[in-house]
Amino acid sequence: MYMDNIQILGFRATIDSVEETLDKINSIKSDDEIIQLLNSDSIVSKNHIIHGVNQAYLAFERGENLAKDLSVEIVLRCSAQRQISKAFKILGLKEGNMNLCAILINSNDYTEELSSIFTRDDDVLIPDNDKLTEIYKISETELQNMSVEEIIIDRITKLTVDM
Repeated sequence: MYMDNIQILGFRATIDSVEETLDKINSIKSDDEIIQLLNSDSIVSKNHIIHGVNQAYLAFERGENLAKDLSVEIVLRCSAQRQISKAFKILGLKEGNMNLCAILINSNDYTEELSSIFTRDDDVLIPDNDKLTEIYKISETELQNMSVEEIIIDRITKLTVDM
């Protein structure tokens, strides 16, 4: 398993059915490509995503993956969670209006195809630290020593260390 290139794109979306949306995404790409959609309201930065994706790949290489599927492992790692249900609560798709972070790994540029399904808008990738502090239950004490980004990246790293 190797991560060759990664693209991170922002979109606004109205999701009527999570299942139908995922089917549309899966019909665009080939089997060896990954298009992972995440709730961008729970993303602090591109570094956050890149670190989580790298940790997911490394977990698979070391046989320390928590999920059977790389896409699910990416959600776990990026959310800094061990439980799939908690990870999807933080980063998963929901029906209704939402902001999306699309991660394209080892894939062609599907910006045009994704833009025909969703509305392209990288502004959804601008973090709201107050919201992130709440989502990730970050304490005032932690914030005295580290930024929100550093805290989340540290938690992602500790997922591996704590195994």
